[in-house]
Amino acid sequence: MLEPQWLIILVIVCGLIFDFTNGWNDAANAIATVVATRVLRPLQAVAMAAALNVLGAFISTEVAKTIGEGLLDPSQVNLALVLSALIAGILWNIAMTFLGLPISASHALIGGMVGAAVAKGGWGIVQIGGIGTVLLGMFLSPLLGGLLGWVLMRWIEGIVGNWAPTRVTKWFHWLQLLSAGFVSFSHGSNDAQKVMGIITLALLAGGRISEFHVPIWVVLLAASAIGLGTLLGGWGVIKTVGMKMAKLQPVHGFAAETSSAILILLATHTGIPVSSTHTITGSIIGVGMARRARSVRWSVANKIVYAWVFTLPGTALVAWLAYKGLALLL
Repeated sequence: MLEPQWLIILVIVCGLIFDFTNGWNDAANAIATVVATRVLRPLQAVAMAAALNVLGAFISTEVAKTIGEGLLDPSQVNLALVLSALIAGILWNIAMTFLGLPISASHALIGGMVGAAVAKGGWGIVQIGGIGTVLLGMFLSPLLGGLLGWVLMRWIEGIVGNWAPTRVTKWFHWLQLLSAGFVSFSHGSNDAQKVMGIITLALLAGGRISEFHVPIWVVLLAASAIGLGTLLGGWGVIKTVGMKMAKLQPVHGFAAETSSAILILLATHTGIPVSSTHTITGSIIGVGMARRARSVRWSVANKIVYAWVFTLPGTALVAWLAYKGLALLL
């Protein structure tokens, strides 16, 4: 059915606002460590991250296809459902950014999609297999990030263990520039695609396209929005991830960024929407534990985990309420 033009435009605008808030909160994933180790100044770091976020968004659309086709039955999706999911995701992203908590904008969006779908027609609209894949990625990404971060840090220590501390700092000062760029690029490759998928799903639901295919203008808009959000940066979140959770030096930042970037790019290649927040946080904890468990501030880590746990049910509830309200208006 051909939906009103104004409603499609509203969904696209909300999608870009969500993408902006995604970059705003997730800026910490890309630059927190490089800022904490003083390899780059904050404004230099966000400028680099924003540019590489945009470039990363162009390498694939596999994650967008998973979001658009793998989570809900596309034939049952309408624009009110998509709009409700976006409203929930936007509100959650903004609230958590002001609280200084790094959360998964991906899971905020997915929770919103599930909550709105249940409000529309029950669990029959939800594709349980696709949701299961997302939940598996949600569970494994911090664990794998932590394991790979620990392994990489121990491997590096074996190489540079006899070096003078000043030599280690000098070398990894430059190497961390590469790893920070690597993680920024990987972040854009996975996260920007979530909004590409949701906007394309809205175009399909609104009757503007006949099959699921991400138009190039959607890629351009989504890449630009997440890049702009990253450029502004959620500084409270950056402080939490880069400075409060563990004390980092350039060598630790390099290990955490490299391990998380590898995992995110692997997920992008396979079309799995993972949380860059979960992955980089796990990597930082793994790197910290490679030094000693006490180097990780577990009270901060626990607060972050609580925010993760409540993201899916919290956004699902907000989206359910939003859909019920929109159903009365549209």
